[in-house]
Amino acid sequence: MNRYQLGAENVTGVDSTSDNVLCVPVTSDSGQVGAGIESFANYDGIPAGAKDRPGLEGLFWSHDGTIVHKWHHYLPIYERYFSSFRGRKPRFLEIGVSKGGSLSLWRKYFGPDAIIFGIDIDPACDAFNGLSGQVRIGSQDDPEFLVNVVKEMGGVDIVLDDGSHYSKHIRASINTLFPLLEEGGVYMVEDLHATYWDSHEGGYQQSTSFIGDIRQMYDDMHHWYHNEGQRIKATTDTLASLHLYDSIAVLEKGRVLRPRHSQIGTAE
Repeated sequence: MNRYQLGAENVTGVDSTSDNVLCVPVTSDSGQVGAGIESFANYDGIPAGAKDRPGLEGLFWSHDGTIVHKWHHYLPIYERYFSSFRGRKPRFLEIGVSKGGSLSLWRKYFGPDAIIFGIDIDPACDAFNGLSGQVRIGSQDDPEFLVNVVKEMGGVDIVLDDGSHYSKHIRASINTLFPLLEEGGVYMVEDLHATYWDSHEGGYQQSTSFIGDIRQMYDDMHHWYHNEGQRIKATTDTLASLHLYDSIAVLEKGRVLRPRHSQIGTAE
């Protein structure tokens, strides 16, 4: 039995170290990142001194296992929001397993006692079950599947959505998982550039884009000051903060109380 395998056996006949194993879709109708990414250079090589950098950046540039594909500017963002969970045995769920390298990276980062799960719809990804964490096969837009995974984890502190990158699937996952996220937890959605692409049913200011959901979340956070109420049920009264970066949205969960203010001092 592999180090982090609980119960389910690996798929036989699949070499988890082979570059031929690629698990991309996490829903039945998802596709790979399409038109758009080709215009960006794939940086081959390791920057000088990168392996000696602290935290996740050093681990990423030192990684020599199965492939991990990350945009460089994501690394300090991960560090900013995930570093406080190190040494605390976090329950980490990644949507999208791909070649399994990402789970390996998170295992190195969070340590041997962290509970790390990855989900994907591609059965071939079961080959990575137990190598660095648990892998469960199912769709990111299946509420029952997601609920069962979180139950098996014993709760969830961090969700990283690196799944299909379709707005409808991002939305479906948040609707189920954000209410299950522990108070103080972090929900991160990455590769939001795909929401602008036709290949992912997206487009600039497209009415069904998840970018519109982000705008609505911001309005919901300020419902105290307008008469429209809160429209996104999953984050109602529990979205403590919302942070936006190039292609990444970070939602932090916490109790949200009615704002209060005070004036202190005697001078006019």
